[in-house]
Amino acid sequence: MALNYIWIGFFVIAFVIALIKLIFLGDTEIFKILIDGVFDSSKASVMDIALPLAGTMAFWLGIMRVGEKAGAINFLSRIVSGFFQRLFPEVPKNHPVAGQMMMNFSANLLGLDNAATPLGLKAMAGLQDINPNKETASNAQIMFMVLHASGLTILPISIIAQRAIMGSKDPSDIFIPCIIATYVATLTGLLVVAVKQKIKLTDSVVLSWLVGLTAFIGLVVWYFAVFLSKEQISTVSKISSNLMLFAIPVMFIVGGLFKKVNVFEAFIEGAIGGFETSVKIIPYLVAMLVGVSVFRNSGALLYMADGFKWFFSHFNIDTRFTDVLPIAFLRPLSASGARGLMLDNMKVYGADSFIGHLSSVLYGAADTTFYIVALYFGSIGVKATRYAIPASLIADFAGVVAAILVAYLFFG
Repeated sequence: MALNYIWIGFFVIAFVIALIKLIFLGDTEIFKILIDGVFDSSKASVMDIALPLAGTMAFWLGIMRVGEKAGAINFLSRIVSGFFQRLFPEVPKNHPVAGQMMMNFSANLLGLDNAATPLGLKAMAGLQDINPNKETASNAQIMFMVLHASGLTILPISIIAQRAIMGSKDPSDIFIPCIIATYVATLTGLLVVAVKQKIKLTDSVVLSWLVGLTAFIGLVVWYFAVFLSKEQISTVSKISSNLMLFAIPVMFIVGGLFKKVNVFEAFIEGAIGGFETSVKIIPYLVAMLVGVSVFRNSGALLYMADGFKWFFSHFNIDTRFTDVLPIAFLRPLSASGARGLMLDNMKVYGADSFIGHLSSVLYGAADTTFYIVALYFGSIGVKATRYAIPASLIADFAGVVAAILVAYLFFG
């Protein structure tokens, strides 16, 4: 229901703003801009996203099927069983979907975006199998969605690469700030959903996992900061992410060979399901990307940013961060749009300027919440998303605040 009103709001707000521009500002091109955006985003949602995603989906869900038959997914399920039983009490003990969720979280953690989406869609489909009300998001699906959308990453390799392309002398210096900001977002999302679902956070197993994960993140930050040079951080990030991306299929295939699984047939079986899922999500992609396009092209985001800049100008504080707020507004709506703003800021102000650094950290601190909600719930036919969007946006907000604070701490 929330997604329904948000989508309607995109068009109504865009129409009102465009009408005001036409009547009062004499902007005779505004409706042409909106219509061009509708056609461009409709085409891009199919040709640039859905079709390329079909190949990625087919490959990774094929690999997942091999992993399932080889027993790798069940093995992962047993490892995280205690922790996931508390976070996802609706999921039966040692259910394969726990391993599927773990695969998705691991891909996110390593910045493997191409793998994270098909793995996440597979996990969401697994949660739908045990969802008693097929049109309403379950508690487990909401918890998974919020944790996934918060985008915890320890290897922000794509942002580092983009900073290098834009001429940064030290492209990897946003490594630690990005980890901190995404961790704050993820932890906030977990706490919000846990409180809403009355999950006992003081449980010894939950506490031990949270403390352990925090310690692991802290150790990664400490190791990279103390023992590696800036150049080595960039190299290690790139090698680690690509190594893991290739190691996972190889391990699953070898495991299937060891278990005497017909690996090729298992892969084809999973790949067929991946292709079918890709076709099913096309209407949801078109709807969301067109809505975001008209909202952005109407100028609504820039007006929001100007409003915040005016508001904060009344306080005795540094307002440089307001120049980057359009990224924060656009990030939950469009990854490509937010990336474009980030690159434009680095081009105008310099990749190593405060604005350039904050743009990079802010881009990495959140994810495309509305796109993810539409994609994941649309792929399984869930219509009532309940509080998934508000909880995800709270996590995004925490990530944005953390990004601004750590940017001032490291680069201000």
